[in-house]
Amino acid sequence: MQRRELLKTAGLSLAASTLGPATVLAQAPAGRAPREVLLLIEKSSHCISHYDIASGERLHTIALPPFPHEFVVDAAQRYAYVGHYGVETSGHPGPGGTSVLQIDLATRTLARTIDLAPFNRLHGIQMDQSGRLYVLSEDRAQLAVLDRPETDTAVRRAVPVGGIKSHLFALTRDGQTAYAMNLLTHSVTQFRPHDAAFAPVACVPGDKPEGNALSADERTLYVTCRWSNTLCAIDTATMKVVRSAPARNDPTRIYRCRDGRLLVSHYGDRSLSIVDPATLAEQAHIPMDARPIAVSLHPTRPWAFVSQDNDRVGVFHLESRRFERFIATQREPDVSYTLQG
Repeated sequence: MQRRELLKTAGLSLAASTLGPATVLAQAPAGRAPREVLLLIEKSSHCISHYDIASGERLHTIALPPFPHEFVVDAAQRYAYVGHYGVETSGHPGPGGTSVLQIDLATRTLARTIDLAPFNRLHGIQMDQSGRLYVLSEDRAQLAVLDRPETDTAVRRAVPVGGIKSHLFALTRDGQTAYAMNLLTHSVTQFRPHDAAFAPVACVPGDKPEGNALSADERTLYVTCRWSNTLCAIDTATMKVVRSAPARNDPTRIYRCRDGRLLVSHYGDRSLSIVDPATLAEQAHIPMDARPIAVSLHPTRPWAFVSQDNDRVGVFHLESRRFERFIATQREPDVSYTLQG
């Protein structure tokens, strides 16, 4: 049954539809500039959706297998690749999924499913500047690589990452070096996806490292340690912690803004922090009404799209340090990405 929900925001009212999956709600009027679209995983609705950023309207939904999670978009914005995690959270048991879901962004369809078995519980997923796809199997603690993901039907190479329960990873632009966040060994490991002879190098910055962001020059890796409630800066040349600072309750993810500042989401504290990368000192604290799940940054505007556990995405202005408005979503919005026409 069709239901229309009015989303009230700061000085603005947005209509947000809650129609079922795969329903096209609107197209850009003829003669107008293409919409900016937020591509959004809705994990507990088991789908990926397109939202008009200006109006907040849900334009289209593609049904996916249960509990899709992280995804990446290629440089040409032709395909998105979604890892099928297959369980609700890292704390839930089960074998999870073994597939990468290739989304055709032009036709807004699931183009195909790439079976990566035996690699399972596929979580972290990234691409390098050459267009190669890297997918992290949390259960096997191995990184699988597809050299030509638009056509590959199987993994081309794989390497162990040197930890246990490897959840997320950072990747250098050239794809030659990666850093895994290992939840059960409480370690960050440096390894080389294209050199199986390289022995992973471990650093233990704190308990349950998860969030991560490389500096622009790739010389520093910033990490959140969720159980230690700390932020750390790791020198990538030596794999040593060079700076550490206290954080608010449960710092979950960390993102590097275009100006170099760091944006940290705190799941336990229900807040965001803006952090100085040089000192890791907090410059601003933004309380929230819900827990921040994931954040994406607009490529040109000073906006951060903050997925929240109350089924909304907040449009946060990085300069005014306030939420301008909110977009109503389906169940459990998660990772997002801005598509530009």
